Amino acid sequence: MADTFDVLILGAGSGGYACALRAAQLGLSVGLVEKGPLGGTCLHVGCIPTKALLHAAEVADQTREAETFGIRATLEGVDMAGVNAYKDGVVSRLHKGLGGLIKSRGITVIEGAGRLTGPREVTVGDTAYAGKHVVLASGSYARSLPGLDIDGERVITSEHALRLDRVPASVVVLGGGVIGCEFASVWRSFGAEVTIVEALPRLLAVEDEASSKALERAFRKRKIAFRTGTPFQSVKHTETGVAVTVEGGDVIEADLLLVAVGRGPVTEGLGYDEQGVAMDRGFVLADERCRTNVEGVYAVGDIVPGLQLAHRGFQQGIFVAEEIAGLDPQPIDETGIPRVTYSHPEVASVGLDEATAASTYGVDGIETLTYDLGGNGKSQILKTQGFVKLIRRKDGPVIGVHLVGDRVGELIGEAQLIYNWEAYADDVAPLVHAHPTQNEALGEAHLALAGKPLHAHA
Repeated sequence: MADTFDVLILGAGSGGYACALRAAQLGLSVGLVEKGPLGGTCLHVGCIPTKALLHAAEVADQTREAETFGIRATLEGVDMAGVNAYKDGVVSRLHKGLGGLIKSRGITVIEGAGRLTGPREVTVGDTAYAGKHVVLASGSYARSLPGLDIDGERVITSEHALRLDRVPASVVVLGGGVIGCEFASVWRSFGAEVTIVEALPRLLAVEDEASSKALERAFRKRKIAFRTGTPFQSVKHTETGVAVTVEGGDVIEADLLLVAVGRGPVTEGLGYDEQGVAMDRGFVLADERCRTNVEGVYAVGDIVPGLQLAHRGFQQGIFVAEEIAGLDPQPIDETGIPRVTYSHPEVASVGLDEATAASTYGVDGIETLTYDLGGNGKSQILKTQGFVKLIRRKDGPVIGVHLVGDRVGELIGEAQLIYNWEAYADDVAPLVHAHPTQNEALGEAHLALAGKPLHAHA
């Protein structure tokens, strides 16, 4: 063995590096194995670069609409070289900062492709490393569909989309989930014609139905076409792009096809099966304490069934470090993890949607309230539309918060506190929310739910 660590982590994405940082902070020796750049999918080909594109798209929209604010400006075009330089600069600065953090904590970074070769052993190249505890954090990849080949030029994934040096004239987006809706939003803001193809009955099908309908209305207004309840059948190359055939025989032609049908776990060939780690369709099975069935082996992040979100990975990584250190942390409530789609408009939520709440507590066991952002001063200033929808148990705590509108992702922090602290409407109503802010809409919604609406009809 070259080295033995208290904690040996395979993968330096959100879950892996968070575990490494917290474990080192708690005085444990840490080995962090990574074949690519520190930070993984989120930092390099996920959350950070896509949100940079979305901000550039917002700037394009605001420039285009400047006259509505009394500002004379014209949008001359989108310089993708400049957009990419801005995006890459953000990633580079964060990557450099992360490297400095990891170095300052005394974490040993082991560069190369690692493989689990024993219950407490990871081999990189010809060198085996041992860990008193091993954490599997190998991340995810952009999935495709059976028989749908990704060529990286005309049929692309989100990773290819982040590297495009031009704005396509037209795009078919296969998948109306978070990734599909975010890229559809970006490209429409940049001037492309966009059509989303989704097999499920609505866009953002994991969100509350009211949120889905609001996003669909906004996308129609923006002239983003979408076909829900429409399975993909095939794609072929044409002289200028692609021709996508959907169920029923309709053909949609475009420059590009973006395949955004979700992400799969990176576990194949990493030795997990051989070491007896319980798996299901490539995912690593772990309990509420992130323990696999192999003693001393934990799993965090996208390889564990559940929400594939960076902040879930961060929290799981921190949890495992504290568990190993003997701090007995409280298990993570997956329903209490906030969710945000950064499209225009944004969609954010925490807790149960109305259908799940009704099936859990009965239709008569819940109450809902929707506060329209039309009554919110800052939303009027921003010229955004949407709502705050609250779901509570009858005479009980708030069990779901659903938000639609530009920048509502910034409101989810308070919303997740309300859900996770099991607050009643009467607990939130007396809290003072600054005016004029969009955050005030959360306060107004809870005032109304508590039976004392202010800027809302009774």
